[in-house]
Amino acid sequence: MARPSAPPDLLALDETELTAFMREIGEPAYRGRQLFEWVHEKGARSFDAMTNLPKALRERLAAEAQIGTLVETKRQRATDGTIKTLLRLPSGRAVEAVLIPDFDDAGAPRRMTACVSSQVGCAMGCTFCATGLLGFQENLTAGQIAAQAHHLDGIATAEYGRGLSNIVYMGMGEPLQNYPAVAKSVGLITEGLGLSAKRVTVSTVGLARRIRQLADDQAAGRIPPFRLAVSLHAPTDAQRSAIMPVNRSEKTDLTALKDAIQHYHAITGHRVTYEYCVFAGVNDSDEDARQLAAVARWAPSKVNLIVYNPVEGTPFTSPPEAELDRFIRALVREEVRVTVRRSRGQDIDAACGQLAGAENA
Repeated sequence: MARPSAPPDLLALDETELTAFMREIGEPAYRGRQLFEWVHEKGARSFDAMTNLPKALRERLAAEAQIGTLVETKRQRATDGTIKTLLRLPSGRAVEAVLIPDFDDAGAPRRMTACVSSQVGCAMGCTFCATGLLGFQENLTAGQIAAQAHHLDGIATAEYGRGLSNIVYMGMGEPLQNYPAVAKSVGLITEGLGLSAKRVTVSTVGLARRIRQLADDQAAGRIPPFRLAVSLHAPTDAQRSAIMPVNRSEKTDLTALKDAIQHYHAITGHRVTYEYCVFAGVNDSDEDARQLAAVARWAPSKVNLIVYNPVEGTPFTSPPEAELDRFIRALVREEVRVTVRRSRGQDIDAACGQLAGAENA
């Protein structure tokens, strides 16, 4: 006997799809636009709130559709104001999403960044990452990704008096392995929250074929022009393959990545950001800096150094501050544009590389 299908999640539908849905149930097309405004722009999570829809229609929607499929089961706040939420999926698995506030010198919030997940677990197996230790478990839908951003936008507004200003796909999972849902979710989030796609960054371990595809799709206007970050973490094939299994294939090694990055820049004109987690004694020598500079010259780029956050069960440590400064100076001598991302939310395991959704382990 076939199991009944779940009611459609309206958070996963764009305006065109919502319009088609309303037509299917015998409603005029303009109801689709109204529904999009309530679900994606006004953040309504109950049909009763949709006051410009007839009561009979609201009752029918409540019976035949749903708004979001994630349920918050836990929330933690770090000493620096970072907030991590654990969100339950219909499968029973969970993902983590993180709100990262940035404050000015007077302590006022100036930027609110949402770090969202695209998968439960991850198949990439990076040896320094808590999510990678879980293995791949489940892809999220576009609606489930968008729901994280909407949820964190509500928290940001309630806690800090302003909504999200930036979205980064740097939570659990490899976004480009879930490419269709990720690309669609960017459109849902940016249109719904009124953000420019330039405020959205999607991070990848370097899936070369997908990088080329997203460049072509952006150039053709099929997907929003979000920004690209590449998790590099080592500047040579030998070093990278030792810590990132994805690099062990000729389809995803540094030669393939170089070709994809150069194609991406040639097609989109966008600068690339390289994420580089600094591990003491592994990838922080002066020679590593020279090799990293060579990678940075593939196309206009910047290097974002990440201070490593400890993950239980891994052998990596972050270098002392003096060694990190030496590495930065070596990159500056090579004329690399470099920034440093300090740990945020480390005391609640919300920092880069620490997201694991403990209940999935």
